[in-house]
Amino acid sequence: MLPAVSSAGTPTVKDSTFTTSFSTMKYLKSIVAKGKGKITVILPDTVSSTRYTEFDAPYLKEAFKDAGLKSSQYTVENALGSDTKQFTDAQAAITNGTKVLILDPLDSTTGAVIEAYAKARGVKVIDYDRLTLGGARSYYVSFDNVAVGTLIGKGLLSCITSWGVKSPVVYVMKGAPTDNNATLFAQGYDAVLNGAGYNTTAGSANTVLENTGTWTPSVALTDFQGAYTANAKINAVVTPNDENAAPIISYLQSKGLPPKTIPFTGQDATLTGFQNIISGYQCGTVYKPIWLEAQAAASLAVYLRAGIKPPSGLVNGTSTDSAALINSLKQVPSVLLTATWVTAANVESTVVHDKVIVPSALCTSTSPTVAGSTQPTYAADCTTYGIK
Repeated sequence: MLPAVSSAGTPTVKDSTFTTSFSTMKYLKSIVAKGKGKITVILPDTVSSTRYTEFDAPYLKEAFKDAGLKSSQYTVENALGSDTKQFTDAQAAITNGTKVLILDPLDSTTGAVIEAYAKARGVKVIDYDRLTLGGARSYYVSFDNVAVGTLIGKGLLSCITSWGVKSPVVYVMKGAPTDNNATLFAQGYDAVLNGAGYNTTAGSANTVLENTGTWTPSVALTDFQGAYTANAKINAVVTPNDENAAPIISYLQSKGLPPKTIPFTGQDATLTGFQNIISGYQCGTVYKPIWLEAQAAASLAVYLRAGIKPPSGLVNGTSTDSAALINSLKQVPSVLLTATWVTAANVESTVVHDKVIVPSALCTSTSPTVAGSTQPTYAADCTTYGIK
């Protein structure tokens, strides 16, 4: 049992105290001074979402630095989509003095192996973004992922109405079946769609189902092309993230699709996703403030490194690991954060306000037809929605 922070310790760090300036992290400097060893983060890949390189890695480094850790005391790595690399990176980190491992597993099988290896060597593990089913972590940091799926489902229904989609036939896609988050997202949007008369179990005249699921954009495109060829009535699409939606939207644009015709959903708040949103090809995305998630994970790691129990204001919930034990469930202490549905109308007040998306990047793009030039292809859209 870890000791609690004494009343003479630092001000209490809560999930509600984190800001885009990372100002809360300085309150952990005295905790950092009590700890020993390194903290290592191993992110999963660079393909399923650009978030890992655009947001997670730099935000985690910023959080550690502002908490007072020296650059030699933390490392942020990426497994580059390789199970073997994720495991060998973890082994090497532990050999080199890591005492706390923050892990976003490629899949639960790999994650459980890494966590068992870490536990046997006295290393604490924090599941980051994805829960490792059957794992041996101490804490889990993520968003309420069923709620994320609910936002996607409600967002699609809202866009079907606002875009005037007649006789909607919804193509329901999913993330990779090896990712527990994908299962939770689907629970959320399936419940919303089923409540609205769509059958996400067997499909129906107004519902077409993806056969499996994927986080690989090229595979998502191939899946969609097969479904669309078989049923050209598809006119609304549940895509579980921006990266899966992007190549499908490009494909339909090449076929002459007008804006505000087929609504797509997404999540992860990528630059491409928002360009598709303001130009009328994606109806919205789920914005998960990664700066919140990174600071929460870094804070937990700092406490664990010092052998101090994290404050209850930080650990605000539990998550169920259904594979923890046969015929039983394990409740994992968790930091569960809140996401937001963002459409063109509130881009300025959310992601631009939080400095997640820079207007100069959003409102311009490099034209593939004019080498070396930059064309303001989204400038008019930014003007329309007051993005500046």
